[in-house]
Amino acid sequence: MKRKLQTILQNLVAWIFSAIIVVPIIIIALNSFKNVRESNSMDFHLPSVWEFSNYLDVIKRGNLLIGFRNSFSYALISTLILLAVTLPCAFVLQRRASRLYRILYYVLIIGIALPLNNIALMKVMVGLHLMNTRTGIYLLYAAIGLPLSVFIAHGFMSGIPRELDEAAVIDGCSSGKLFLKVILPLLKPVASTLFILNFLNTWNDFTMAIYFLNGSDKMPVTLSVYNFFGQYQKSWNLVCADIMLTALPVLLVYLFAQKYIIQGLTSGAVKG
Repeated sequence: MKRKLQTILQNLVAWIFSAIIVVPIIIIALNSFKNVRESNSMDFHLPSVWEFSNYLDVIKRGNLLIGFRNSFSYALISTLILLAVTLPCAFVLQRRASRLYRILYYVLIIGIALPLNNIALMKVMVGLHLMNTRTGIYLLYAAIGLPLSVFIAHGFMSGIPRELDEAAVIDGCSSGKLFLKVILPLLKPVASTLFILNFLNTWNDFTMAIYFLNGSDKMPVTLSVYNFFGQYQKSWNLVCADIMLTALPVLLVYLFAQKYIIQGLTSGAVKG
């Protein structure tokens, strides 16, 4: 009886949290198909006429295609840079047992807890001539995701036996070949997890573009939504359509890639 009551309570809590997340999405989705008058109520009522043209209007007026292109570029390139740095870094830090490498590891992962100082960061970007440049935003997003990525990859790496390293060295592998041919193929689960997490974090980011980018040609899709809302704040049907178009890629990625995210995170937690 006690176990049955506990199961009921757990299911109830799960339903409550699910409703908190799903209900706003349903409201936004329904209102994105209404006309201006009906959308002002922001309720669960179905639209009297389904206005599919709202999405076409949003794409034309909100420059979403440019925003999607920029966001995809920032997310993809910065994530690839991050993986190219994180995986070798985590391998070296995990395999080297000296105090110096342990200190370097803790210095890196302390960035998980430290807040960003945008004023100081802006001065660094200006000094390096990276303000308002695509190269600067690529490197910035990669640097922001580095501490957590190293932490996750380091934990996963500890589960790979050192005997593989020793056997490869005996067979004549250099350090570079050891990592590329032996270790790297084993890192696919954690690499997939880091790719998805950092790609989505970059896609959803809003503040970095405000501080470090100027001009509509470099604007990511999140900033496009912000500007669109400022222009059409009385047209809630268009605002909701804009939000749905922006959130759809994220929802699809989470829907189809959640098993890879869970697999990579739990592997690192158990093996670390």
